[in-house]
Amino acid sequence: MSDSKMITAGYISLDITPAFPESYRGRTLAELVRPGKLRKVGSAAVYPGGCVSNTGLALHTLGADVSLVAKVGRDAFGQLIRDQYEALGAQADFIVSDEVETSYTVVISAPGNDRCFLVDAGANDQFYPEELDLEKAALAQYFHFGYPGLMRSFYEDGGQRAADMFRGMQEMGLITSMDPAQPDASSDAAGIDWENLLRLCLPYVDFFVPSIEELGYMLDRERYEYWQKKSIETGEDICMMLSLKDDVRPLAQKSLEMGCAAVLLKCGAAGLYLLSDSQERMDALAQRYRDHAKACNPEQADAAEGIFTGKGWGNQDFFQDSYKPYRILSGTGAGDTAIAGFLYGVSHGMDPQTCLQVAAGCGSLCITEYDTLSGLKPVPELLGKIRDGWELQHFIKD
Repeated sequence: MSDSKMITAGYISLDITPAFPESYRGRTLAELVRPGKLRKVGSAAVYPGGCVSNTGLALHTLGADVSLVAKVGRDAFGQLIRDQYEALGAQADFIVSDEVETSYTVVISAPGNDRCFLVDAGANDQFYPEELDLEKAALAQYFHFGYPGLMRSFYEDGGQRAADMFRGMQEMGLITSMDPAQPDASSDAAGIDWENLLRLCLPYVDFFVPSIEELGYMLDRERYEYWQKKSIETGEDICMMLSLKDDVRPLAQKSLEMGCAAVLLKCGAAGLYLLSDSQERMDALAQRYRDHAKACNPEQADAAEGIFTGKGWGNQDFFQDSYKPYRILSGTGAGDTAIAGFLYGVSHGMDPQTCLQVAAGCGSLCITEYDTLSGLKPVPELLGKIRDGWELQHFIKD
């Protein structure tokens, strides 16, 4: 089995990103977007977005065998997404409905400013686990679900529906991962007990892959609000203020204690942090994977032994600095492509350190273009760039 079947499911949208002229650098977003004012921008990049596109298509671009599952409407935006997937040769197992409208996002990424998103969740709010094709899922080895924090159907019941979905995937033998996404604090999602939702879900999530801000919002609101206040006061990005000891490790440890096997914590431009459970736990995860892989393809049972063995994955605790990009055009999708690099490494039997290097490399390549895919390189080329001394950036505070 030279490759393992993966499923990336969850949130999808059509992303529309106007290009802002470099001459606008130095102006705040509030100065650029003012009532009654007209601002000239460049061509709009129109690409599929959301976890399914950002992570799933990145996995496809990297060479993984991945099925992409999302819900769209039978409308113009949905057709645009389907056409672009087809042009890329991606396996789109979409749920297409006449009853919903396809989600879209306007991404405002002005030079020198953090990104701003105008979002209509659309069909994502009415995507339910029972719409997943379990017969197809049973033939896969990996199940990644992204953005339940933005999908009403996955948080309105406090997370029980999401927990049942992950439990079902684990019981079938799949390795599971979840990217939660940060809820909109002004939406109905703000009233959800997110810590309890994670307590329900994480025992059935093998690799939990949140961002530091998402995790702060969900597990330590006081710390999160302090970051926000300090960022406003100093004008510094939150990820440039983080302490490994005081901010990153405690949140990762709390997640691990909730039941997942490992936490990959995305810390923006600073890099990535990995914290994993015991080697015994990782060995059990690897055995579940092997048993399921053999059941899916008994003719290649011996080859299946070499994909994910769990060896060296126990008790991991280290931070991977980011790689210096040669330019920065847009941070959109950088965290999602980093997840793709990580999952690609896991599914191809790479050790934890190499998985994080590939993840950090994908994230740094992503931001060199306006879309999430154009900057990516084949994994052997990416690893070669790392071996040749790709410059690291050290932003994390000890």
